[in-house]
Amino acid sequence: MARTLDQVRYKCALGALQTVQAIERVLPVLHAGPGCADKLTAGNGTSGHFAPRIFPCTNIAETEIVFGGEQRLREVVENALRVIDADLYVVLTGCSSEIIGDDAGEVVRGFRTAGQPVIHASTAGFKGSNYQGYEWVLEALFTQYLSEAAAGETEKGLVNVFASLPFHDPFWEGNLTALEGLLADVGLTANIIFGYGRGLKHVDRIPRAQCNLVVNPWLGLSSAQLLEERFGTPYLHYPNLPVGACETSKFLRAVGAFAGLPSGAVERVVAEKENQYYHYIERYADIFLENRIMSKRFTVAADTQYALALTRFLVNDMGLFPQRQYAMEDVPEKYRADIEGYFRDMNYDIKAEVSFETDGYLVQNEIREADYHGYPLIIGSAWEKKVARDTNAHFLSIAWPLNERLVINSSYVGYEGGLKFLEDVYSVVLTRFT
Repeated sequence: MARTLDQVRYKCALGALQTVQAIERVLPVLHAGPGCADKLTAGNGTSGHFAPRIFPCTNIAETEIVFGGEQRLREVVENALRVIDADLYVVLTGCSSEIIGDDAGEVVRGFRTAGQPVIHASTAGFKGSNYQGYEWVLEALFTQYLSEAAAGETEKGLVNVFASLPFHDPFWEGNLTALEGLLADVGLTANIIFGYGRGLKHVDRIPRAQCNLVVNPWLGLSSAQLLEERFGTPYLHYPNLPVGACETSKFLRAVGAFAGLPSGAVERVVAEKENQYYHYIERYADIFLENRIMSKRFTVAADTQYALALTRFLVNDMGLFPQRQYAMEDVPEKYRADIEGYFRDMNYDIKAEVSFETDGYLVQNEIREADYHGYPLIIGSAWEKKVARDTNAHFLSIAWPLNERLVINSSYVGYEGGLKFLEDVYSVVLTRFT
């Protein structure tokens, strides 16, 4: 039975255009109706070489709906190739073009046969969310752009990294940069295709990597499996985005073991980083332990990546107790049992319950009815601001939609990321004294 959702945390699959925009000098070409793209490009930090609204679109309307839009798509791609300086053009199809049966793949094959850098991903909104759209864009890159024959020799120590959803996750670029730094600390080289200084030259290196690393509870997993099938590259699925010392040290040990690094070298890095981390924790321990104004109970209402990562950090590093947590990006059914297990596998035998709820209204009603035994800590998006006010909570907005703070390149990943998260949380807590 159809449901009406309130305050959803994801977009339709055509939101995959932001995945394309995150690869430097790669251009989305939309085969969709007018208005779709304009709704999907909202958000901070999307301007650049191709500004968020600077891309070709067929703007199909009544004429194309009745007589078909393939010729219109062909004309738009031809014009884009002629006037826009890009390295790769990615045709994305919307609902209307797919409902009328336009064969965008056939149109694109014609350009590729002629030697033009054009690929295609089917991203009709009715087929899924922008999270699935991300995977479909990667699939198009791996199967249409990358050639199995051109894979070349494996580069020892090179690791393809897939983690956050570009642009939709406000911290996506900072997270990738932080993960790159952690790998470099133990002697590995991250190959990342999204963000500053990357682009198709990094896509070209994907088949030569020693292994693939997916740092997300589920997003990117099918892409890594496809790379293993296509190029024989093994992958490590590390479901938890590492925040703080406890989780980051586990992450480095797991990655080091998978990549065959000497354990002694990894342990030296862990010891050095932990010493520095706990130096700062010790200095401000009185704030964390004796402020007496924040409940020990908390809730995270965000996408699964942050719901899991911040829950594990607040339990394992800070000794807080989880109330019910909310994974809100409509996680595919096949991943949910494993994700529930990740929430139950924490230190001190503490287990967190997680709801895969996409309706913000229902989530906020449950938060209002919960007993936090004091001023709660609520971590979520701009949608949780009202329930935080209603419950007199300490509130930190970290997930889309993020309206009241600007995130440029910061991150909560790693040892430094954990300290940054504590700065942000306790800066909110301390305002109660003013």
